[in-house]
Amino acid sequence: MKKLFNIHQSANSIDVALLITRVGVSALMLTHGWPKLGMLFSADPVQFPALFGLSATASLALAVFAEVLCSLLILVGLGTRLATIPLIITMLVAVLLVHGADPFAKQELGLLYLMPYIALLLAGSGRYSLDHLLMQKVLRPAYVRPLSIQ
Repeated sequence: MKKLFNIHQSANSIDVALLITRVGVSALMLTHGWPKLGMLFSADPVQFPALFGLSATASLALAVFAEVLCSLLILVGLGTRLATIPLIITMLVAVLLVHGADPFAKQELGLLYLMPYIALLLAGSGRYSLDHLLMQKVLRPAYVRPLSIQ
């Protein structure tokens, strides 16, 4: 019971929380991105909002890039901070432009996705990620020959 009220977190529990957040939000976002990927490559006309002077197809392609490719990168923890930026932009566009005039209930999902993306942008991917694995290899000092005693 005492552990439930402890305000000090171990590094391992933070890394596990980041892993759960990364995997969870990515898997959930892929359920939104995968149908858009199918829509992008189908022969049917694209039914998607045209935003910022872009065609509907270009807007859809940017959404697919964020929701599929960036979600996969976050899932494995590769370039996590960088991969969150397109998703943050996508969620802001969805909330403020696409559903800006809609009731809060339509905006809520985008806001709920926005929060873990901002947290991952600030915190990074954690120890259980490809980012960490690659940085360990980069930062590992090269073999240094022992000094000879003269």
